[in-house]
Amino acid sequence: MIYNVLDYGALGDGIKNDTEAIQAAIDACNAAGGGQVLLPGGHTYRAGVIMLCENLDLHLEMGAVLKGSDNLDDYILSRAMERRTVQQDGMGLAAGLRESTETIVKKRDVPSYVNSEYAGQPTHYFIYGKDCDNVAITGLGTIDGNEEIFYGDVTKWHIEGIFYPRAPLLFLENISHLTITGVTLAHSAFWTVHMIGCRDVLIDGIRILNNLKMANCDGIDPDHCQNVRISNCHVECADDCIVFKNTLAYMQYGPCENIVVNNCTLTSTSAAIKFGTESEDLYRNIFIENCTISRSNRAISLQLRDKGSIENVTFHNIGIDTRLFKRDVFWGAAEPISITVLKRKEDTQVGHVKNVHFSNIFCRGENGIFLYAEKDGDISNVTFDNVSVDLWEQTDYEKGFHDLRPSTGEWFTEKGLCYVYAHKAENVSFNNCSFGADGSIKNQLATEYKILDCKNFHI
Repeated sequence: MIYNVLDYGALGDGIKNDTEAIQAAIDACNAAGGGQVLLPGGHTYRAGVIMLCENLDLHLEMGAVLKGSDNLDDYILSRAMERRTVQQDGMGLAAGLRESTETIVKKRDVPSYVNSEYAGQPTHYFIYGKDCDNVAITGLGTIDGNEEIFYGDVTKWHIEGIFYPRAPLLFLENISHLTITGVTLAHSAFWTVHMIGCRDVLIDGIRILNNLKMANCDGIDPDHCQNVRISNCHVECADDCIVFKNTLAYMQYGPCENIVVNNCTLTSTSAAIKFGTESEDLYRNIFIENCTISRSNRAISLQLRDKGSIENVTFHNIGIDTRLFKRDVFWGAAEPISITVLKRKEDTQVGHVKNVHFSNIFCRGENGIFLYAEKDGDISNVTFDNVSVDLWEQTDYEKGFHDLRPSTGEWFTEKGLCYVYAHKAENVSFNNCSFGADGSIKNQLATEYKILDCKNFHI
């Protein structure tokens, strides 16, 4: 069965709030046991929280735009739930929600590039699904997060949100057999596709087009997820494009494991592919191949800051182009490959990184490979086969630093541009690798390799 939202009262004129009509179509679909909820093309549908159900295909035709409301109250989940379950007069409901909003929305004392700790539970939501089987979001339409209403401080280089955490575009928890194909996801003010405890996930052929100045608008975040395939996607965002998480609030869902990423094109003002920093559980058996990374502040970053560990990870056939962004607002210093194991807090018991393999990786950019652990053995068994690093100057930002954020100590290493910087890494080998520098950047090399307190390290 097809449930056309226009038949349930949606206008799709880009002005009227169509939340109730869209939700009514989803609820009718749910009551019938499943089907497709259709948003016809040629319309812009404005909405707040939309709650998904099982056995649902939310289908956006080409030319259909589902755009977030201009009213922050519309993103409060309790409001959506009350609408469905409780009959109240409009004034009483609105007053209660205003009070709720004042409680939830608090401006941060420091910007998120200073402290971005996040347990994984937002205060606001847009597209929301939980405890469902067989959920799909399909079509060639667009879901627009309306990022502007979440703006706080705006500078030439960076947009900080007015509060943190903000509304994810898609928040999907404990869903089995999840499919997202074809759609364009745009202008998210926070994590775009946050999947928590999801199993058997297929994300194929989607585009994520976010503002490269908007802080924290990650692309795809598998969080405690298993059996995930991410293929044929294009992602542009400030912060990280594809980032594996193990947040504290969702430990019941187990490790992040058995994941394949392939054939993706990625651009980021932080890291294109990242593990962490939320790393409370194990990452295991993750394979990334046949991807291109361009115009990114970092390309591949394994940032372990908590008690979880990273094991059995392979990167293969990846082209990398990095460039520096303003380093006091975006994490990263143009490292093509960065592995760091640092304590988030002084009392943190941090995990380890081991059995990581890089092959056929071609790096061009403004910094070299970076491996940094605080304790012997926290980084071990890392191999680089047929990896090239070509330093190439693209910006006039100061070069030669490496980014340690978040950390309990210094934010950056001492200055000194080199092809490989390693600290307390064990059993590391570079085989059939090449290193070079072009033009003026060659004169900025402090040394070719800086290897500090490492064991069994071979170039």
